[in-house]
Amino acid sequence: MSDDKHFNFLNVPREVQKTQTGPKRIANFREVYKPLKEIEASQQASRCIDCGNPYCEWKCPVHNHIPAWIKLLQKGRLFEAAELSHQTNSLPEVCGRICPQDRLCEGACTMNNDFGAVTIGSIEKYITDTAFELGWMPDVSGIKKVNKRVAVIGSGPAGLGCADILVRNGVAVDVYDKSPEIGGLLTFGIPNFKLEKEVIEKRRKVFKHMGIKFKLNTEVGKDILLPELLEKYDAIFLGMGTYTAITGDLPGLDLKNVHTGLDYLVSVNRFQLHYQDSAIDTKNERVVVLGAGDTAMDCNRTALRQGAEKVTCIHRGAMNSLRGSNRDFMNAQDEGTHFMWRLQALELVGKHGKVTGVRVGELKNSEIIQGSEKVIPVDRVIVSFGFAPSPAPWFVENNIGITKNGLIQAQSSRRLRGQTANEQIFAGGDMVRGSDLVVTAVFDGRNAAESILKYLEVGD
Repeated sequence: MSDDKHFNFLNVPREVQKTQTGPKRIANFREVYKPLKEIEASQQASRCIDCGNPYCEWKCPVHNHIPAWIKLLQKGRLFEAAELSHQTNSLPEVCGRICPQDRLCEGACTMNNDFGAVTIGSIEKYITDTAFELGWMPDVSGIKKVNKRVAVIGSGPAGLGCADILVRNGVAVDVYDKSPEIGGLLTFGIPNFKLEKEVIEKRRKVFKHMGIKFKLNTEVGKDILLPELLEKYDAIFLGMGTYTAITGDLPGLDLKNVHTGLDYLVSVNRFQLHYQDSAIDTKNERVVVLGAGDTAMDCNRTALRQGAEKVTCIHRGAMNSLRGSNRDFMNAQDEGTHFMWRLQALELVGKHGKVTGVRVGELKNSEIIQGSEKVIPVDRVIVSFGFAPSPAPWFVENNIGITKNGLIQAQSSRRLRGQTANEQIFAGGDMVRGSDLVVTAVFDGRNAAESILKYLEVGD
């Protein structure tokens, strides 16, 4: 073994701590990964060799200064690490929990193949969580207010990223959202076992401390019209996400006990947050989840925690064709999900108006194998093939162009990235790029904010 601190990765193994084994984890909805203790965080941080060309930074969509804040943590300069982390990311404690690090920063880590990547996600989460616990807040005391106001529509990752940059530059920001809490799908879509809602509640307090104002339970186009906002504010940012479920037009979608993945997850989250009296319940049922992305994995794992008798996940591709987080797949498998590969769902069948089975066929080279069709008996089906845009009816009348696929048309030039055909309105996140990651939405929101500052002639 080496005594050289630059070679600590030889002495300290990569360690990702889970709360319990899979069968025990499904007894509750608490976060799967335990927070690092101080000594554990220091040890894991010591594995970073501070590469001359840090691939982790390049692979990170927001280009976090990863080796730099890891080094600050090692030196015990926690608040400085938190400050540096926030320079590039508006939601580091969220991304530390739910980013697919295996496909991004950790997947690009120099040591990933031979020694195990540095546990960047766990360290990122530790820095912000611990700094908050010790009373740290972003320092906004030196910000000079400017006589500009911006309305942000949508309090998901893109909207919050945009508001963060604007308020740091002295702009007054009001964030509108039709929901009773901020966060969008962070709050109402992602299950507690990946992101406990206390994390978003804390983030809301931080943003209020910074001066951002939230106008919740307010739907633009219904409770307030866009022309009113255009009169009231100097610019507007749209970060409303993509909420239209892709269902593949399967026959039988109208049968009882058939749901989209998002409807299912929102139902459970709203119930757990006490915004409704009941939720879609899979207890003692045979559940089939169609699709194998991150949302499908969330559905698999939620159904298991509700006490489903059996959860089967069906995917038309092979196991190595998964596009989502490998970590989420491994957790779903570890917790008891049964996976079936290279099967094409052909039809949902039912009796007396209620789903009773999924007719599938085996695939070979994208073709159904003759004679391979069969019906899998079910009590409930959750369709999770992804999301499409949800353009508001007021887009066109306000000169907000949309593509044939329903995405907002916004500039990609570096001068005013995110600006729509209506020069006063900017947009970013999923409603511009299509359904993607939380971190890319944050990136888009922050970039659009920089464009808004240029448009308003604020700062340099």
